[in-house]
Amino acid sequence: MDYNSKIHSTSGALLADPTSYRRLIAKPLYLTHTRPNISFVMGCLSQFLSSPTSSHFQAATRTLKYLKGSPGQGIFFPSNNTPILKGYSDSDWAACQDIKRSVIDWCFFLGNALISWKSKKQNTVSRSSSEAEYRDLAMAACEAQWLLFLLQDLCIPHTTQVTLFCDNKSALHIAANSVFHERTKHIEIDCHCVRERL
Repeated sequence: MDYNSKIHSTSGALLADPTSYRRLIAKPLYLTHTRPNISFVMGCLSQFLSSPTSSHFQAATRTLKYLKGSPGQGIFFPSNNTPILKGYSDSDWAACQDIKRSVIDWCFFLGNALISWKSKKQNTVSRSSSEAEYRDLAMAACEAQWLLFLLQDLCIPHTTQVTLFCDNKSALHIAANSVFHERTKHIEIDCHCVRERL
C-alpha cells in the first residue's frame, strides 16, 4: 500500500459497479492466513466494500501487483527452532481518516517462526498516542498469555518469560509505574491487565 496516500471513504469517484471491487478483494483475503504482510492492507480495503471508489480499486490492484511480483513470500517454519516466545506491539494513532480510531498491530514469534499476528482498528478512539499504544500492549499481553496456555496444552515447555517489545516510552512507563495517576484513569482496566502480567 502506498504509505503517502491515505485512503478514506470519500477518496476518489464512486465505482458504477461495486461487484468487481468486491470480487477483487474477496480472493486475497484468504492469503492473509499465510501472508501476514498483506493483512493490514486487506483490512483497510475491506472497509470499503459497500461503496468502493476508484482510489480503493487502484490500491487493490497495487496489492495484486505486489502479490504477483513476490510469489515466494510467506511464513517460514525452521526445523531447528528454539521454543522461546517473543512479541512486538505497535499502534498507529488516529490512523483511520474517517473516524480517527487507531490501528493496532502485534505479532508473536516462537523462536524465529511467526505464529500469531493481528492488525485491527481499536474499538474506541484513543485520546493520545500513549493510550493507543498502551491499549495495544494490553491486547498483546492477553495474546501472550493465551499462547502460553496453548503451548502448555500442547506439552511444549516454555520456561522463560515472554518478551514483549513496545516502542512507546510513555506506555512502558504506565505499565511499570505502580502508582495510579489521574492522567491514566480512563485506561484503568488495561493498566491492571498489563501490570498483572508484568
